[in-house]
Amino acid sequence: MDDVIPAPLVPRVPVAGGAGAFPVHRIYCVGRNYVEHAIEMGHTGREAPFFFMKPADAVLVVADGQAGELPYPPLTSNLHHELELVVAIGKGGRDIAPADALAHVWGYAVGLDMTRRDLQNEMKKQGRPWCIGKAFEASAPIGPITPAAAVPGIHDAAIELRVNGELRQSSRTGKLIWSVAEVIAHLSAAWTLAPGDLIFSGTPEGVGAVVAGDRLEGRIDGLSPLQLQVVA
Repeated sequence: MDDVIPAPLVPRVPVAGGAGAFPVHRIYCVGRNYVEHAIEMGHTGREAPFFFMKPADAVLVVADGQAGELPYPPLTSNLHHELELVVAIGKGGRDIAPADALAHVWGYAVGLDMTRRDLQNEMKKQGRPWCIGKAFEASAPIGPITPAAAVPGIHDAAIELRVNGELRQSSRTGKLIWSVAEVIAHLSAAWTLAPGDLIFSGTPEGVGAVVAGDRLEGRIDGLSPLQLQVVA
């Protein structure tokens, strides 16, 4: 059967070192997965993990060693950065046990969950879905994906974000409330995970606003850094 319109392209994230590309299927995001970030957002404790999604074409791919351009999105005056460890799923499955979960991971990357905070907060007040605050174009910048075997220390690695050279976010991936394995187990109880899925695993404390002209640099030990400039 012929398509009646051109088929959309599948977004592809480069693999570190130039060895191919990772096609994106879905993007899952974990909310409030660092204690200090939960506190700064007005919550406490180890609540059950919750998830939201972004469309696959929300990815903004930034090549290794390059600085990407992040368009300042419409309808907001409060665009926030949220630096995250991104988990790239290479083997799908349902009801995956935590003990088996890391065998489903292909690799890891540095990513940002960009958020129109004013729109998100307004939707929360009204008890409405807050997709408009999270799931817009270029809201998921990501750097190259590094194969899991190349970063054995990724589960307790330094994670930090600088804006215009100033340190904004700084923590360790070992401080995740729900570990990568636990996140995969919870997700796979609700959805059937598939090769090509990306999981944004949560952001540490220090989220804040950026404006046009700002330069962002996100780093996680062992991974290719993510560099961006916000443009009008």
